[in-house]
Amino acid sequence: MKTLACIVLCVLCISSINNAAHGQLTSTFYNKLCPTALSIVKAAVNKAVNNEKRMGASLLRLHFHDCFVNGCDGSILLDDNSTFTGEKTALPNANSVRGFDVIDTIKTQVEAACSGVVSCADILAIVARDSVVQLGGPTWTVLLGRRDSTTASLSAANNNIPSPASNLSALISSFTAHGLSTKDLVALSGGHTIGQARCTTFRARIYNESNIDTSFATSVKSSCPSAGGDNTLSPLDLATPTTFDNKYYTDLGNRKGLLHSDQQLFSGGSTNSQVTTYSANQNTFFTDFAAAMVKMGNISPLTGTSGQIRKNCRKAN
Repeated sequence: MKTLACIVLCVLCISSINNAAHGQLTSTFYNKLCPTALSIVKAAVNKAVNNEKRMGASLLRLHFHDCFVNGCDGSILLDDNSTFTGEKTALPNANSVRGFDVIDTIKTQVEAACSGVVSCADILAIVARDSVVQLGGPTWTVLLGRRDSTTASLSAANNNIPSPASNLSALISSFTAHGLSTKDLVALSGGHTIGQARCTTFRARIYNESNIDTSFATSVKSSCPSAGGDNTLSPLDLATPTTFDNKYYTDLGNRKGLLHSDQQLFSGGSTNSQVTTYSANQNTFFTDFAAAMVKMGNISPLTGTSGQIRKNCRKAN
């Protein structure tokens, strides 16, 4: 019986590895390779988010900013070294992307349970889902089997992550380039129902734009002066900034989008109707957001013999 059990175990492991070798992510990748992986990640995320609600948004953003730069390969976690300047100091990330210490903690715990098995890229994907759930949002089945890159690119991060100053056509083009539809764009933008933004990213909107509610602009100006205070924070969703819900879309309908790129989704263009739908039906938003997250998580993953399983998410082995 022991021999039979070993054979079954080996077959299941080989099956998971073969799926990844052919570029196919699978929901069962760690079931036998590291059965406690998902529960370890979930417990750590719950602890981090309970300690600081904003961390949920930060961890979700890490996955997004990772996937949009050469695929979901954990490259955003790499520190600069003598051979490359990584993504952490890129314009969309500098003084902004955070949560690296939470990922470090999770990686240490997972390595203690199953050394050299669970990739940093997969941890980012799981963490994004668990953060959304912890803040009241939808769940989804995370597909796994990604491997980690050994390098990162400052220029790719600067060029591929959409700017908060983007207009609608630029946003659509950026998402299309990553295999994501306009529907995915609107759904994924709903991630801005949690988290905060720096004054420097929305100053031009609140002081210069006309497609903005006057009282909203005035209230935000109190914490974002016309000069200075670049890193002062304001919630992307004023009403419920630590709850994952559909209030972001209600804000857009009321011309209370904080970022220019947010308000572009409800600005007389092709995405107005989808914003209206999500504003009226949270369940529809949740369903579409979950589907879009799975789709985003499948952007150009490294699988099989590509990349590696980094022991330390900050550096290659």
